Amino acid sequence: MSSSAINNPTGTMWAIRPSSCRKFLNVCRVQVLFFRSDRIRIAPGLTVRSDHSTLSQPCWSHHHVDDGRLSRKPSISIPNAVSGLRTHSTTADLPAAVGVGDKALKTIYMQGVVKPLVEEEEEEDLVKAAVKESEVGCGELEEGMKQVEEERVPEKEVSEVEKEAWRFLNRAIVNYCGSPVGTVAANDPAAGCQLNYDQVFIRDFVPSALAFLLKGESEIVRNFLLHTLQLQSWEKTVDCYSPGQGLMPASFKVRSIPLDGSNEAFEEVLDPDFGEAAIGRVAPVDSGLWWIILLRAYGRITGDYALQERVDVQTGIKLILNLCLTDGFDMFPSLLVTDGSCMIDRRMGIHGHPLEIQALFYSALRCSREVITVNDGSKNLLRAINNRLSALSFHIREYYWVDMKKINEIYRYKTEEYSHDAINKFNIYPDQIPSWLADWIPDNGGYMIGNLQPAHMDFRFFSLGNLWAIISSLTTPKQAEGILNLIEEKWDDLIANMPLKICYPALESEEWRIITGSDPKNTSWSYHNGGSWPTLLWQFTLACIKMGRPELAQKAISIAEKRLSADKWPEYYDTQKGKFIGKQSRLYQTWTIAGFLTSKMLLENPELASILTCDEDMELLEGCACSLNKSPRTKCSRHAAKSQVLI
Repeated sequence: MSSSAINNPTGTMWAIRPSSCRKFLNVCRVQVLFFRSDRIRIAPGLTVRSDHSTLSQPCWSHHHVDDGRLSRKPSISIPNAVSGLRTHSTTADLPAAVGVGDKALKTIYMQGVVKPLVEEEEEEDLVKAAVKESEVGCGELEEGMKQVEEERVPEKEVSEVEKEAWRFLNRAIVNYCGSPVGTVAANDPAAGCQLNYDQVFIRDFVPSALAFLLKGESEIVRNFLLHTLQLQSWEKTVDCYSPGQGLMPASFKVRSIPLDGSNEAFEEVLDPDFGEAAIGRVAPVDSGLWWIILLRAYGRITGDYALQERVDVQTGIKLILNLCLTDGFDMFPSLLVTDGSCMIDRRMGIHGHPLEIQALFYSALRCSREVITVNDGSKNLLRAINNRLSALSFHIREYYWVDMKKINEIYRYKTEEYSHDAINKFNIYPDQIPSWLADWIPDNGGYMIGNLQPAHMDFRFFSLGNLWAIISSLTTPKQAEGILNLIEEKWDDLIANMPLKICYPALESEEWRIITGSDPKNTSWSYHNGGSWPTLLWQFTLACIKMGRPELAQKAISIAEKRLSADKWPEYYDTQKGKFIGKQSRLYQTWTIAGFLTSKMLLENPELASILTCDEDMELLEGCACSLNKSPRTKCSRHAAKSQVLI
């Protein structure tokens, strides 16, 4: 604690600590002592002001800017330590200079009571008495301060990697009309062609939003949710065809356009992309699902439930759900989508019913039940949500799950079965089982396959779909445990030098040529075709914490922390073990940075993970959306499989 020296008129110097001001001010509240203005030094935290308040209260809770973050140190409460500062301020300005020996001293008013000023010889005695009493009070106060310091919990020491990550995340913030509204996909100053990496993507912003929310900064997330809602269902077209009502854009960009044809006045507008400018011109199915998931997370973390109760927000939720729940020609409860409509936004053979979309769809439906306002107008929608959730959970758990037992069943499948009691309902041919699978899958583990369609099972392991199935409780607890067992057993295949493989294994040779269309960016063990994506780290961390295995997440985070900063935060890594930075990888990729920060904060505060996850809903398992069980001729397959799928 620093000391400040005050010289009295006789030349004697006393050291007065800022923390001892209480006793000093209590003595001085009757009289105001003026010293020579050129011989007074104000203690730190005590400021002489010219706005009739003389002294301002010392701040015991300091803000400090660290690595681009604004954080708050723990406050120390000292009752009445500065009680005299607010209650005994003067009602007149301090003179510029007052001679101590001047007999024509002015009268000073304190709280409306006129007090006579003392003579010079009395002044010295009063100051000595005040300082003596302050020294006694100082000893008592220092004892209390010492005790508080001993009991104070030490602040977490932030690593240099985290400090750097926060700096880059803050630099990626995009402002619209003076307010933060999102983060760009990448902020690589060396990149020549930005493509659409300078835009704000809904899916990319989710880890950034969580990082800001966990840090206590909610404004940017609130702005993002409201502004993207305003972009919903714009009349953008691909060859004069408009997207469905309720579709959320994949991304948007803040553009400045001349106002009324003027070259001097400009206005900012948000320009959305619904896929009409994207590579492949594919509409984003996952954007609306991520938006609902983020809306629920915002409310649960901030407690600002008023946002989700707004009429425009409720309307936006219903439009998204109506688009997803619309009846069509599909017979399955899973969501039918085209290739490239999610994180894997290029041709990779995931058209149909990819696991990633189904897991996000299930999670968005679960979140919607929490955020939709229950009234007469929403009862039918909530009923449709519950029916779809019930059917979808059964469908995915029963038909997408594979382990050694299930593989052996598929190996013995009979084909061309025609009846309601058929075991091989999708007419899967046993020869589809890949040669690598039997030796790769561990005895105590399993996973959800990547896709299921008539006569086709995609046995690739897709990380995002499996992790989000755990987070949303789309899997049973036993299946969730099996997925983490698989990741632990096959650590060198799925994590190795950088977490986390987006899919395993990679498409190679003729298979790559046919399925990807000879995509030069999706070559084997690169980009979407078996590349390693650090942004998946935060979802892996969430799944591990939910299942009570945070040590797996800590191990993965430690691997990433050693390389990400040195490699300039790349978008993805290449090679089977993730050793090389991706050949076309953008550097300073925002969701790589945000995913790392979110993972660190979740691991430090694992209780926050429960806010972002969904627990098992037993009522969904009891319900059945179909009407087959009411028919005397047919039986619902759910009841036959109920004993096989362990809860």
